[in-house]
Amino acid sequence: RQGLKTYSNWPTFPQLYVDGDLIGGLDIINEMIEAGELQTMIPTKVQLDDKLKKLVNKAPVMVFMKGDPETPKCGFSRTLMEILKETKVEFATFDILTDDEVRQGLKKFSNWPTYPQVYVKGDLIGGLDIIKEVQESGDLVP
Repeated sequence: RQGLKTYSNWPTFPQLYVDGDLIGGLDIINEMIEAGELQTMIPTKVQLDDKLKKLVNKAPVMVFMKGDPETPKCGFSRTLMEILKETKVEFATFDILTDDEVRQGLKKFSNWPTYPQVYVKGDLIGGLDIIKEVQESGDLVP
């Protein structure tokens, strides 16, 4: 505690830092709130749920997979690509290996622990096993 007071040359706590820079203590924070200045200084981050909602609705059929349609990075993704290409269903993809936040967050968001995941109009249909069932029943059509 004492080290932080010495480092910041600010004698009291709390101390607000934004991007590693000391903004001030409680009195300064209160003044900034009253002047409407504090909110503009705080970095904003797109909430993960909002990001995921946008992603699952990016296309009418959205596939979250390992790799991309031309170079799937696992057997499940490869098999799904073969099925979707056979049926000529138009779809967009997202490579979950490029964004671990999306990869982990989507499992919770969808309550589906594995990949690939297929969404139609923003709703989770399921993974490869479900798509195979839909295909076998004849309901998988473009």
